[in-house]
Amino acid sequence: MTKTTSAVRDFIDTYDGMPLAYQDVAHAVEVVCCSSQFRSLLLSLIHTPSFSEALGEEFAAAGAISGLSACRQLRSGLNHSLGHFFGLFAQLIAAFDAAIGMQWTEFAHQIQQSDWGTMKLLDYLLQSQERQFYQELSEQLVEENPHAVYPTSSYRESQGHIVSSADDQIIEAVVSSATFTSIQLVDHALDPEQNLLRDMYISLGRCVCLVDQNVDRFYSEQIEHYFQHHGIHLEKLVYRAMEVDKGIYTVERMLGDLKRLGVSRNEPVLIMGGGVLADTAGLACALYHRNTPYVMLSTSIVAGIDAGPSPRTCCDGFGYKNLFGAYHPPVLSITDRFFFKTLREGWLRHGIIEIVKMAVVKDAELFGYLEQAGARLITTRFGTIHCEPEDEINLLSQKILGAALRSYVEAEYGNLYETHQCRPHAYGHTWSPGFEIAAGLLHGHAVSIGMGFGAYLSYRMNWISAEAFHRILRLISSFGLSLWHDILIDKDLLWAAQEKIVQKRGGNLAAPLPKGEIGQCGYLNTLSREQLDDAIDEYCKICTDYPRQGLGIDPLCRDVGLEDPSTVAHPIPVEPALYHGETTNGETTEEALSTV
Repeated sequence: MTKTTSAVRDFIDTYDGMPLAYQDVAHAVEVVCCSSQFRSLLLSLIHTPSFSEALGEEFAAAGAISGLSACRQLRSGLNHSLGHFFGLFAQLIAAFDAAIGMQWTEFAHQIQQSDWGTMKLLDYLLQSQERQFYQELSEQLVEENPHAVYPTSSYRESQGHIVSSADDQIIEAVVSSATFTSIQLVDHALDPEQNLLRDMYISLGRCVCLVDQNVDRFYSEQIEHYFQHHGIHLEKLVYRAMEVDKGIYTVERMLGDLKRLGVSRNEPVLIMGGGVLADTAGLACALYHRNTPYVMLSTSIVAGIDAGPSPRTCCDGFGYKNLFGAYHPPVLSITDRFFFKTLREGWLRHGIIEIVKMAVVKDAELFGYLEQAGARLITTRFGTIHCEPEDEINLLSQKILGAALRSYVEAEYGNLYETHQCRPHAYGHTWSPGFEIAAGLLHGHAVSIGMGFGAYLSYRMNWISAEAFHRILRLISSFGLSLWHDILIDKDLLWAAQEKIVQKRGGNLAAPLPKGEIGQCGYLNTLSREQLDDAIDEYCKICTDYPRQGLGIDPLCRDVGLEDPSTVAHPIPVEPALYHGETTNGETTEEALSTV
């Protein structure tokens, strides 16, 4: 079988491109779609093993990763509208030849603006002079490859097989599914010159956007201008998204809004916000039609390198963190560090721990980058203020975010449905869920305490050296993050947290900890009550030698303008429109967040 990348190159090399210059769009579409070169490439795309690791490696070797997502979606291209098909087609071509790709982009734009834009490619081909070939092809695909002709989603594929007894009284089945997604670091995603979101929504004609209330307060005009500039109708739904809002009632309200707007099963919803909105809105999309795709535009660090690309959507319930949820990754996850400019330092600090987490157990080089950058990550808002493009911190910030994302996605997507508990990215999340809400801590500070304590357990068991242990604690402390909180004195609470996490992890503690060297991970599965109590006492003594005696800067939710989740166990749901830009403690959202 001819490689997909070779088929694309052959098309670029042999196709004369003349139809792209025709004034008559209808004639141009006919010439393109009825050409032998187009048929050859289309067949190659339909039969491409879209979910194979080999395809990814093939595109990487060709230096064309930017076209991989489009290639995968084009496997079901017969079902796309002409506008959407040629939009994806242009992205694929541009990955191999930018200049020719621009010509195809312009051609796709002409189709999208024409009366032909909404017609499905297969419907068009069945009316063309090639109708007999495509009629036979579509009938064949119904039997052999239904995902190519009648897909529910362009991003997923499912398969299964069964075996049964002779009398069919016992039937054993195996089912499997595959999903693909794209994770991108993009600066200025809402600049009208940046076409990533435009390309996602132009063929749909509208964008249903769920946006965090605080984000909307700062970026409302920019959001609306972006879609207006590209002629895309915007349906903007604004929600308050504080920790205390992370309940099932928020998800229910989102489901009602999606139904009211008639969101279809293959229409990607845009989610724009931080970790809470990523979790709750992602869960709403998972529940709506049982599988509605969504695009995540992350506006905080926690969302940008953790909750945003994460397949784990969730909400709290009955006083437990993330009790309800579903595994439902975004089809596109965008991290734009320039949103960090409007975050106060407490939010930046709280988010950085998720990067430190991946560095400690997955990526020693990333750990070194963090040591090199230090507190400058906070003072420059990841290289977005008070620095020039060529400054070291700007380049370091891009390296840090990229490495953190790669490490996280590699760990998370290798175990998409959490079918086993060898999960390095759960470092710091073993005991912290048990005391985070009770202490009123920001999630990042709760995790940093869990990471510091976990590093001590590793040192105590001779899994890491004293030097590595103190490097970890120094790095956490250097960002003003917590190593200690007096909630840890409540040993009954800590033991209860451990018992609950064992239940959640299928009967195992499986606590990920640094082991060997920084950047490597092991799993602690046995820790008695006596050992836990003793370790807490010794860890407390060590923390007193660190700045602030191990206490963090602004560690509590109320320190950064949020309600205290320890005092709001069962918040009353309120419609977003009733808030009028105020937090429940009377601060305006501008006061809760600091602008630059």
